[in-house]
Amino acid sequence: MSELILVAASGLAREVLAMVRSSGQYDVVGVLDDDKELAGVTVDGAPVLGTIDDAPSYLHAFVLVCLSAGRSRENVVQRLAAMGLHEARYATAIDPSVECPEGCRIGRGSILLRNVTLTASVTLGSHVVAMPSVTFTHDDNVADFATFDAGVSLGGGVRIGHAASLGMNSSVREGTSVGAYATVGMGAAVLSNVPDGETWAGVPARKIDRDGFRFGR
Repeated sequence: MSELILVAASGLAREVLAMVRSSGQYDVVGVLDDDKELAGVTVDGAPVLGTIDDAPSYLHAFVLVCLSAGRSRENVVQRLAAMGLHEARYATAIDPSVECPEGCRIGRGSILLRNVTLTASVTLGSHVVAMPSVTFTHDDNVADFATFDAGVSLGGGVRIGHAASLGMNSSVREGTSVGAYATVGMGAAVLSNVPDGETWAGVPARKIDRDGFRFGR
């Protein structure tokens, strides 16, 4: 069984820990976190071994970044790359309930929890996180570091940009796109393209500003 180091003592790390233990995918050696007050404590039985800077010390273990925000995962991956940790060192954690049909692709460092569905010709980039019961339909294309909260549903041919974030139970109409670093709110119904970096919410979804004002009808 391959050894695994989890980066970040987070709720997502606990979910991954439970998943890989029950499935026997990996032997979790421990957790790395920059909060020095966590040193020596355990996260659901997994010891916090040190900070992220200690990752190169575990040469024989795979690594999985368990931060829920895509931008945060990206920052850590870039930091680890500067320390010489290359893409081949990253694990991919997929719950046994998830089927990956022929023609679908899942990138390294990605996490797919229980009952995620991929139908046909779905492409997920690296370090993508999909929480339980996310649905990817035919020809969806998801860029690196995107995040999907529980219950998100994508229609066919949807494009999700780099480090975009989709809130719980939101949905995206077929053939539309969500731009890089964009955010879609909980329960939103996206019927048209979301530009890079914008936050959209509501039914139908519209752009909102920092004060929560919703643009458009």
